[in-house]
Amino acid sequence: MNLEKQDKEILDGKHGHAAQKSMEILAALGEIYGAEKLIPITSVQVAGVSYHNLGDAGLEYLEELAQDGKVSITTTLNPAGMDLVDWKKLGISKDFAEKQIKVINAFKKLGIETTATCTPYLIGNKPQLGEHIAWSESSAVCFANSVLGARTNREGGPSALAAAIIGKTPKYGLHLEKNRQAQVTVIANAKISTLDDFSALGYALGKKIENKIPYIVGLKNANTDQLKIFSASIATYGGTAIFHIENITPNKTIIPKEKVEIHNTDIKNAKNALTDNCAVDFVALGCPHASLRELKEISDMLKGKKVKITTWISTARKTKQEAEKLGILKTIEDSGVIVAADTCMAVAPLKGRFKCMATNSAKACFYAHGSNNFKTKLGSTKQCINYAVNGVWNN
Repeated sequence: MNLEKQDKEILDGKHGHAAQKSMEILAALGEIYGAEKLIPITSVQVAGVSYHNLGDAGLEYLEELAQDGKVSITTTLNPAGMDLVDWKKLGISKDFAEKQIKVINAFKKLGIETTATCTPYLIGNKPQLGEHIAWSESSAVCFANSVLGARTNREGGPSALAAAIIGKTPKYGLHLEKNRQAQVTVIANAKISTLDDFSALGYALGKKIENKIPYIVGLKNANTDQLKIFSASIATYGGTAIFHIENITPNKTIIPKEKVEIHNTDIKNAKNALTDNCAVDFVALGCPHASLRELKEISDMLKGKKVKITTWISTARKTKQEAEKLGILKTIEDSGVIVAADTCMAVAPLKGRFKCMATNSAKACFYAHGSNNFKTKLGSTKQCINYAVNGVWNN
């Protein structure tokens, strides 16, 4: 890989330990993937924030980098393992909280905006069409590539952090136009309207086309929340980091000759696969983090009602603050629902606390099963809220 003079100086350790360590990571990645050079980027989203996932080794690495390292471009953070303000309300232990705060302080010292959200594009870090970025949250990567038309590979936490410090990333993968083209045409012959429908579509597509890049036809419209939850699902179950939807997404692509169809039975089967026979004791919404529009819809559903079981709605702190100004937050919290900022059900240490989780997110189901050993029920937002209030799962 061709490095510029300053890049070589960084690699030789002339600009400090953190910069040298970061350049070593980027240079190694570039060599592995055959990148010809490093390219400038405009923003970074760093994953690997929850102490639940990082552990002591990850914390030590961050504190080591923070001794002389600083990010050089806009950099935001993925969710932490707890609400950074109201962690006690979430039942988080003091020992965990102390370690999580150390992680956040290390990121702060590096100059990172401690946003702690998987939806940076909803709170200000919103790249434009064609911009090169280095993001490492799978749902945000898929959304940025597909819906915003920015260009990023699915970075790991360390490589994203390295890119943030250097301000560059190797030019390979989805930074190249040829690798962003659709590989299979998907004909959606199904009724897809609610968030759980879009989530189930991502699951069904992931199982059917795996990591191929789809060009989807047949969807007449899709709003930001629907595209957000679809991005999370297809990235989780298919591993793809970009999709194209006819007349909805901005990227230009060839139209593949290979075709597959999605029918109502595929959507139904996806929901059935993520719905266990269990008594729900935890309702969790906001994976990815709930938007202000979602909070308003949930607020309307909960007005004058009380929930009977533990219910979380995860969102960005900035979104929570906006909801508070509009009076939406009070209505939700008056019902007994916990609005958890900075964290979510996928990264908080919840193992052993619940047995069966209801959600509208296929990605949340994946982590509930894999990380916390929960059983799950996938349903619409309305179904989940109705269960929280009435204890009845309406099909």
